[in-house]
Amino acid sequence: MKDVASVAGVALKTVSRVVNGEPGVNPATAERVREAITRLGYSRNESARVLRRGRTSTVGLVIEDVADPFYSTLSRAVEDVAISRGCLLLSGSSSEEPARERELVLTFCARRVDGLIVVPAGEDHSFLRPELEAGTPAVFVDRPPGPGLDVDTVLCDNAGGARLATRHLLSHGHRRIAFLGDRPSIFTAARRLHGYRDTMGRLFDERLVSMRVPSPEGVRADLDRMLALDEPPTALFTGNGRLTVTALRALAGRPMALIGFDDFELADLLRPGVTVVAQDPFGMGRIAAELLFRRLSGESGPAEHLRLPVRIVPRGSGELPP
Repeated sequence: MKDVASVAGVALKTVSRVVNGEPGVNPATAERVREAITRLGYSRNESARVLRRGRTSTVGLVIEDVADPFYSTLSRAVEDVAISRGCLLLSGSSSEEPARERELVLTFCARRVDGLIVVPAGEDHSFLRPELEAGTPAVFVDRPPGPGLDVDTVLCDNAGGARLATRHLLSHGHRRIAFLGDRPSIFTAARRLHGYRDTMGRLFDERLVSMRVPSPEGVRADLDRMLALDEPPTALFTGNGRLTVTALRALAGRPMALIGFDDFELADLLRPGVTVVAQDPFGMGRIAAELLFRRLSGESGPAEHLRLPVRIVPRGSGELPP
């Protein structure tokens, strides 16, 4: 930095202001400093800067799977907010494995991230308590933390969205409505099952429900079993985007009304278009990140528990008659 100041013919403090984007420097002087930086190949010593500020300007994000369109959209929103705050985002996928989630979180903490955003895979987050007590803020998104941990949380209205979908199918004359969901141990899957079951009431039939890891073979077997019943389903509600796409392939032209939870690419181009319960992963990620940075700026107070609304997007498949 001293060399830059010498070449540019300015004080050391002026170089510091330009490098850190601080106001109060004449534009011509600032340009002279930047030219000197380029000529000398100067780069800021981030390690020294961290020691001075006590922060690393990094944020850790743990999601289920970066390849999942829902989580990649959420991740992009978090990244946009982080960049706008001058921070770098470190992210990793837990693959729904609690041990891997724990390893990622603790690795980020060992690297002294300023804060964490977590889509939890497990139900025990006691390992995070020492980090929270040491002052590292955390926001849980899409799913809440395990019992005993009261931190900021941003969820969508999972049960309410399932109620919307089920009522929509009932309003179009369906009484035999099947439900395909992910593993019941997953918070979102369990809440969507609850909303469906609650709305079906006396029409609920356990034989029309399957809850397990999505796979083409499993979905095909479940649908074949349900369609072989004396009173087969005339409509299907799928609990996430992967299940919706897998079910469309398994049905392969067999007529059945369908509503999926989560929108997905090209859903509007199929014939009929796929009716969905749409949540807002970008908005969820943005709100979670903004909440985290409010905590980093010193905002205190009790943990916030936000539940974002969802909406039905009718495109034709959910409006088919029995």
